[in-house]
Parts: sequence; C-alpha cells; structure tokens
Amino acid sequence: MAQTLTDEQIQCILQGIKIPPQPQILVDLQMEQVMPEPDIQRISELIQQDVGLAGTILKVVNSSFFGLKNRITSINQAVNLIGIASVINLVNGLSIKSQMSDETIVTMNRFWDTATDIAQVATQIAKQVGYPNPDMAYLLGLFHNAGIPLLMSRYDNYLDVMERSYAHPEKRVVDVENAELSTNHAVIGYYTAKSWHLPKILCDVIAEHHSATRVFNASHQKDSEGKTLLAILKMAEHVCGNYRILGKQEVDQEWELIKDEVLTYLGLGAYDMEQMEAHFEELGIGLRSYSW
Repeated sequence: MAQTLTDEQIQCILQGIKIPPQPQILVDLQMEQVMPEPDIQRISELIQQDVGLAGTILKVVNSSFFGLKNRITSINQAVNLIGIASVINLVNGLSIKSQMSDETIVTMNRFWDTATDIAQVATQIAKQVGYPNPDMAYLLGLFHNAGIPLLMSRYDNYLDVMERSYAHPEKRVVDVENAELSTNHAVIGYYTAKSWHLPKILCDVIAEHHSATRVFNASHQKDSEGKTLLAILKMAEHVCGNYRILGKQEVDQEWELIKDEVLTYLGLGAYDMEQMEAHFEELGIGLRSYSW
C-alpha cells in the first residue's frame, strides 16, 4: 500500500532539485490529474519521459522513508509504490519551482529531446543484444547527461564549451570541459545520480561515459555489466545523432574511435547498425533538426 508523503517531506525532497521538467510534460500531467479518475499508468509513462521528474521519483522511492530492501529502477513500479496522491504533489511542487523563459526552454529542448530518444533507443538495443534488464538501459540513457542542464545554469558559455568539446578530434569531451571549466558534465551527472539513489553501476557508467575509448581499446578491460551498459549507451547516442544535436557536429568523433570494438562486443555488425538506424529514422529519431 502506498504511503502518503507529508508537505514537509515533499519540500525536503524538492530541495536541491535543479533540473527543470519539460513544460509540455507538466501540462500533460496537470491535465491527467484533473480527470475524475487519474490514470496512474499514464502518469507513469509521462514521468519516465523526463529527467528531472524521473530522478525525483526514484530519489523518493529509494529513500529511507520507504525503507525498501532492494533498490527500485522501474519508474512504473516507483510511481505505484509512492501512490498517485504523493506523485501529484511532487509534480506540482516541481512545477512551481520551474519558471523558465522562452529562451531557456528552447535551449533545454536540445537536452530533453536527446535524453528521451537515447533512453528509448538504449532500451531497444538492450533487448536486441539480450541484456536482461532493459529498465537499467533506459535509466542510463535518460540520466547519463544529467550534468548538462546543471552546468548550463552555472556557466553562461557552457553550450559553446560543449560544442568545442564535441568538435575536438583527439581529446575526450570531458577533457575539454575540464580544461575550460575545471569540471565536466560526467562528474556532475555522477553526483546527481548518486543523490537520486540510482544503482551504483549506473552512477559509475555515467561518470565514465566519455571514457569509452579507454574502456574499449584497452585489452585489460574485462567483460562486465557496466561495459555492456556503456556499449549500449554509446551506440544509442550515435543512432540518435547526439553529436549533431548537442555538439553541432557533422562527424561523431567519439564513435569513430570505438565503433568497431563496441559492435564486436555487442555481437553486432555494420548491417545490424544500418537496419537499426533505418528503423529509428522511420520513428523520427535521429532526424531532429535545429536552427543553429
């Protein structure tokens, strides 16, 4: 049976939440909650499309308040455990906190779109290669770039830095960010994921998700679940055109360095990749265009 959170507990949870939810998702959730009988499944589906909302829900359900023995990684399960009343109160609290200008919304769209697309594609890749926990692949795709909006809010020039980092043919994305900002979005994302009580393996992969060249080009790196998740993520990023949407680049520098090793590791070939790209293009993923 779901436990109802008090107003004080909700305010405590919302402290420190800095990734704003997507305005359209909030509108859809508000429309659902005023229905005579709100559909908890529909609410769950909407929440799992948004980084900030999904992170908040997982932070709540995996907190000491619920005292669960096993960490929850399914947004649907989390929403059902928390209960519709508390979920609606949390969503409304985040809605009040996130007042964004039109300019900010346009900028954030690049982040929101890539997060949801990569999460969906990562789930499908996980199923295709036989990874037994697609929910984990989904969460990794959704949350791996959580550090980006936090750095955007702190540094006015962050998007310029990020574009330069994707353009560099030799340095890692995080190396360029470190040189210019003394931090990077992978590190910030790692600590954000920890604060949301995500499983350790996801936090660790988020921290290393721009170190794939080291992981896949080094003979001493053993097969592991973390390596599998990283491979799924990098493939999903490339299929979704992350390098074009976030990095504004025509060439995916990172993918070019690791694609053969990643495909071999996942047991896939160039033909599988082409088929997958064609499939997602039919769904409108990987074809998004932005006026740069």
